[in-house]
Amino acid sequence: MLARIFRPAKTAMQSGKAKTHEWVLEFEPASARRQDPLMGWTQTADTEGQVRLSFETKEEAVRYADQHGIAFQLVDPKPAKRIIKAYADNFAFGRKVPWTH
Repeated sequence: MLARIFRPAKTAMQSGKAKTHEWVLEFEPASARRQDPLMGWTQTADTEGQVRLSFETKEEAVRYADQHGIAFQLVDPKPAKRIIKAYADNFAFGRKVPWTH
C-alpha cells in the first residue's frame, strides 16, 4: 500500500491559510470506487482510504512511515506565486486602461 506525504493547499473558499502548515499522510486508493446499485452512493472496499494522519513536520511523517513499514511518496509543496497589488493602483494616473464608471 502506497501512501502520500504532503502539505495540503489552502482552500479555495477562504483567503486564509489555516490547515496548510501541517504535513498529512494519506493512503492511495487500492481499488476504484463503484456505485451502489440500490441507492446510487459511491462505495469502496478499501478501508485505508479513510485514514488521514497529520504531523507537525515532514521528518515526523517520514519517520512514522519508516517505523511502520509504509511505502510512501513525498510531495514537496510548490512556492506560492505572489501578486502584489494595491487598491490605489486602480486610480493611478499612468494606468494602462483608463478608469471609467
